[in-house]
Amino acid sequence: MSPVFDCTTEQGRSDGIPKAARGVREGQIVVLPTDTVYGIGADAFTPSAVRALLAAKGRGPEMPPPVLVGSIAALDGLAIDVPDYARALIERYWPGALTLVLMAQPSLRWDLGETHGTVAVRMPDDEVALALLHEVGPMAVSSANRTGHPSSRTVLDAASQLGASVEFYLDGGPSPGGLASTIVDCTGPTPTILRTGAIAAEDILAVVAEHESAEHKSAENESAERASAGPSQPLTDTPDPAPESSENHE
Repeated sequence: MSPVFDCTTEQGRSDGIPKAARGVREGQIVVLPTDTVYGIGADAFTPSAVRALLAAKGRGPEMPPPVLVGSIAALDGLAIDVPDYARALIERYWPGALTLVLMAQPSLRWDLGETHGTVAVRMPDDEVALALLHEVGPMAVSSANRTGHPSSRTVLDAASQLGASVEFYLDGGPSPGGLASTIVDCTGPTPTILRTGAIAAEDILAVVAEHESAEHKSAENESAERASAGPSQPLTDTPDPAPESSENHE
């Protein structure tokens, strides 16, 4: 079996995270804990590693993996045209169990599969996952299970399904939630909930409604301020005095 590092201990983290990071940089596959369920991950910018990840799960490019990031700032390097309501959701739920589908930066050199120009992004709320992401940058990460089988709540669950297809296993203890992330499509003017998971749909919609209400109130306040200022006074040019005639002054 591939090496398993007990990341519930300081020694396990100091041993396991650097080795896993080196493996990811070399195009290898790792299993890591997250705040939802265990994930199987690879360097998002190494196409052969992404293909190996999908093969380990028994799926093809028609089901591309999401991308995990280690900071909110990393999002703008991966996505464009992020709507304000998506940023409101990020402010409320990141790091956490919320995956957002956004328009991908067209200049990125990667191949996650059949994404149709989009990318699904999440920032997990797990210190082991974040430590690894800070080392290697964005990772393609999917649930650590064979397609059609139950998600893994422990590293042993993951190992029993994925075996030697994974180079390193990072054991963070049992997953605290056990529910997958909620996925929201933010590529349009209004959000579409694609999958309800750890965050309830009504909570997502409440944040969006709160954001829209705040925007509407802000627009009303700006309009009222302009009205109270009164109409702007047109500027008038003062004509220059006519020059004295040069006649009779020779």
